[in-house]
Amino acid sequence: MLNARLERLNDYPFQRLADLLQGSEPRANIKPLLLHVGEPQHKPPAFAIDAIGADRSRWNLYPPLVGTPALREACAGYLQRRYGVPASALDPHKQIAPVAGSREGLFMVALLAISPPDAGPKPIALMPNPFYQVYFGAAVMAGAEPVFLPTSAGKNWLPDLDAIPPATLERTQIFYLCSPANPQGTCADLDYWKKALTLARRHGFMLVADECYADLYYTPRPPVGAIEAAVALGPGPDGHVLDNLIVSHTVSKRSSAPGMRSAFVAGSPTAIAMLNRLRSYEAASISHAVMDASVRLWNDDAHADESREIYARKYDIADRLFAGRFDYYRPAGGFYLWLNVGDGEAATRRLWTEAGIKVLPGGYLTKPDADGRNFGTPYIRIALVQELDATEIALTRMAQVFDAMAAEKCP
Repeated sequence: MLNARLERLNDYPFQRLADLLQGSEPRANIKPLLLHVGEPQHKPPAFAIDAIGADRSRWNLYPPLVGTPALREACAGYLQRRYGVPASALDPHKQIAPVAGSREGLFMVALLAISPPDAGPKPIALMPNPFYQVYFGAAVMAGAEPVFLPTSAGKNWLPDLDAIPPATLERTQIFYLCSPANPQGTCADLDYWKKALTLARRHGFMLVADECYADLYYTPRPPVGAIEAAVALGPGPDGHVLDNLIVSHTVSKRSSAPGMRSAFVAGSPTAIAMLNRLRSYEAASISHAVMDASVRLWNDDAHADESREIYARKYDIADRLFAGRFDYYRPAGGFYLWLNVGDGEAATRRLWTEAGIKVLPGGYLTKPDADGRNFGTPYIRIALVQELDATEIALTRMAQVFDAMAAEKCP
């Protein structure tokens, strides 16, 4: 007998995209360029690759599930540099858990935080709409009811915390928030994070800050992190600064190293101890070699600065091609475009067959409202993950297709 909850996991966006494009191919003599997956194509730093290649003696050893002391210290050091977290607020050996990619950590914290009752209504898992599918899958498999909070340009593409009904908050056990947001690229400020964490402590749920794009920003100052709100608010109900909060970071986006499957989460000592207990039954450890490389990546900021400069130049191209069209704006962070093209699926098909550009329909990242309207349907998400020259080629082709579509509508 299979777990009946698996039946609800039937609409992963990339499978839907494959179904949409099945049987269609780009026209001849055109090289496909893939902008549908948030998979950075910048080369990771050579020193990280060298560190992995230098390991010759430990592939026959199980790596420690909780990571090496050096890795935990490097992760804590990053949080201290990036967010000004005082060393007294973050014990690297009790409050850091290395995980095999942010997806694993984000999924596992649902099992950590969600505890369905024996009777009565399910607990609620809050998440923004659009949403990352792992939030949904984790909530469903943990026995919670996913509740999708609407976002809009007028609210900085973040959920309106004041609009969440009290009855919903009382049933909430986990709240996923991504900043910079995927796909809109807007960022929560300190007051927003403080309000979200205050709600979590007042109603007894876990706030999960997915900050995988934290070092991809295009503003004069780096975006504020949830951990800064925790420091500003002080200790929570159990006496720890990180009570009711889990923050998630990864080298996938920061260091253009998604294949390393290396990330970490930080939280209160109690939460991290329980997460490590849970992971001891399920999780695959990061290899020794990847841990060594990760130490070097978290200790170095220069490579992240260089990568961010390249992304900024890609947005310069997008500014030139799309400004004033498709509700385009230059985001504060991340590496996506979120364009209103009228019909996301139709545009996706034409971009693929006519220009060899693969993007993702926005409706595949959003859930319909109670009235059945899916506000993401008019949008497409474009991941600016290719190298700079390839990105310019791709965006130029896209603009040509959009121009042709506009011309067809004119009498």
